[in-house]
Amino acid sequence: MKGPGPSGTAPAVPAMAAPGAPAPEVLLAAEGLEKRYPLRRSPFGRQRGSVAALAGVDLEVRRGECLAVVGESGSGKTTLARCLLRLIEPTAGQVRFAGEDLLALPAGELRRRRRRFQMIYQDPYDSLDPRQRIGAALAEPLLLHRLESGPGAGAPAAGAPAGAARAPGGPWRRRRAARRRSLELLATVGLPASTADVFPHQLSGGQRQRVGIARALAVEPELLVADEPVSALDVSVRSQILNLLAELQQRMGLTVVLIAHDLAAVEQLADRVAVFYLGRIVELAPRAELFARPLHPYTVGLLASVPVAWPLASAAGPAGPGAASAAAAGDRPRIRIRAPLAGEPPSPAAPPPGCPFHPRCPVARARCAVERPELLPAAPGPGAHPATAAGISGRLVACFFPGSLPPGGSDGAGARGAAADSAAAGAAASGAGIGAAPTAGLPRSEGPPAP
Repeated sequence: MKGPGPSGTAPAVPAMAAPGAPAPEVLLAAEGLEKRYPLRRSPFGRQRGSVAALAGVDLEVRRGECLAVVGESGSGKTTLARCLLRLIEPTAGQVRFAGEDLLALPAGELRRRRRRFQMIYQDPYDSLDPRQRIGAALAEPLLLHRLESGPGAGAPAAGAPAGAARAPGGPWRRRRAARRRSLELLATVGLPASTADVFPHQLSGGQRQRVGIARALAVEPELLVADEPVSALDVSVRSQILNLLAELQQRMGLTVVLIAHDLAAVEQLADRVAVFYLGRIVELAPRAELFARPLHPYTVGLLASVPVAWPLASAAGPAGPGAASAAAAGDRPRIRIRAPLAGEPPSPAAPPPGCPFHPRCPVARARCAVERPELLPAAPGPGAHPATAAGISGRLVACFFPGSLPPGGSDGAGARGAAADSAAAGAAASGAGIGAAPTAGLPRSEGPPAP
């Protein structure tokens, strides 16, 4: 749980390991993950090309952390989640769970491993069988994995050989135990016992999402992948579901991969954040560092698009009524900007050459149109943690000029200089694909212009 704890203070985010401390255990790792979908010209199946939903993703998820994946619609976030759990087969790459290659497992072995990783789907209604009562939907995975007797029921007994399970009871006794366990799961997610006897269409969206969470927790997973779990819910219900996820992660020690559009939810739950654009990770950083000092221009645009209560509050001081109280409450300074991101994402079927973001980047230069930046460690910023200054940091960015766009979006000298450099580079590389106006996406302050 990343919000205030029982003592009223927020726990520290494990952004980096202290010098000499052992590295955190990697529970899930993806290496060179690619997923391509064929394009077909006619009903006869003649293929004319492919769409790269994932274009070489390298990612590690540490045990016990919450890793958030953010980005615009169509950037490949859901495809990544499904490939990580092998719900769809990736075109290339490797996926390792606890050191074991998931892509090399046969179907039977994979089915037995699935109880260790589960998914919360985006649409809670489509993920439930409309003809099955809620109690039966929760009992089904319990009976399948022989977990109807509660936590640890499916584990081998002491001294038993590997893979051995406890002796099952009769069918009637197992169903009664599964029913009791289903009611316990409903209570865990804050639903009354009467919910077990209704159908999904008789529940609200928030209740259905709680049922989806309960079903995912029924098999006692180590990894939980939540694909935009609150995108279809009302604002009041969103906070309840987010608080529930944070509480369950803290209580059960879950590892969570959170796919989200809501950056406020990411700021509340995540330990680290991976920013996705056109099937690639363009920035990966601890939550506090990314929100305080975004390095990639795309990340700056995403954060700038979040509406704020006091948009004129700047680092120089309060600029509106109530801004002083917001600053005293610990809110980070923000400035209202216009057009944080210009244009639309390019088509994955015809990605631009060089950096995939350069047609929309306000600080793009000639090099960005011909070379693709790799995801490399970022240089430590001012006031960085001593471990970061010593070179121990998990912050990565895929940009030739990280930090060129000010996070606050002000029209300072640095931004104007980057814009001028970008304009010169655009004129020099007009034939290389930089077609957008270099200053089209530059943030603008509502305050007086800088001298």
